[in-house]
Amino acid sequence: MNIYNFYNSIGWEKENNISKDAKLFEDLRQCARIYVSKCRRKINKFIPRKGSHMLDFASGPIQYREYLAYSKNFKIRHCVDFSKSAIKEAKKKIGKKGKFYSKNFFNIKFKENFFDCVVSLHTIYHIPKKEQKKAVIKLIKITKKNKPIIIVYSNPKTLISRIKNIFFKNKRKQKIYFFCHPIDWWHQFSNIADVKITNWRSFSSQHQKVLFPDNFIGEIMFKILFFLENIFENFFSKNFQYPIIILKKK
Repeated sequence: MNIYNFYNSIGWEKENNISKDAKLFEDLRQCARIYVSKCRRKINKFIPRKGSHMLDFASGPIQYREYLAYSKNFKIRHCVDFSKSAIKEAKKKIGKKGKFYSKNFFNIKFKENFFDCVVSLHTIYHIPKKEQKKAVIKLIKITKKNKPIIIVYSNPKTLISRIKNIFFKNKRKQKIYFFCHPIDWWHQFSNIADVKITNWRSFSSQHQKVLFPDNFIGEIMFKILFFLENIFENFFSKNFQYPIIILKKK
């Protein structure tokens, strides 16, 4: 199933108030609750304290409370998502403080130098490999000079993936399309934007569930992990799962 079909069919369907997306891709266990929340709030460090227009690229239904807070200092949050059900839910949460676009990002005619901030979580790597550069360049064009474009991406060359490649030669078939360029790929934009790379979360939810037990020991392990991520940002961004890419147009 491609990503368009997934999110326009079952992706945002809820059971016991939990979406299919969250069940598949998030660690919802009690032991991970505080850690996951802190990681979502890492984005706040890079968001301006005030502004008129913020773009949420592939906003989904803004399903976590931490996501909703990203636009608290902005007059308008522009939500782009090709899922009509996601946009419908986003409208309920933002109301008059939002503008909503349920269409292909490449077909929306935003003004250049318009946005004071862009947030895009787990989006770019679901765009076809050859179109990711085009998407990033468009984001840079429509954002004001020296304003942040904050992207959560995925690292294809983590320590875990290197270990797995030694022991497991056959790769599992992907259920939903994604393609992750190496982290160094982002430096090609340094001629038009300042590029900063830091860490967001160290493990996929799938790996978290294997490595961290759902008890007080797991909670302690997550506390230690978060502490280490903050101390050794560069090491974790290069060797673990999810980096944050911050671009600022020159």
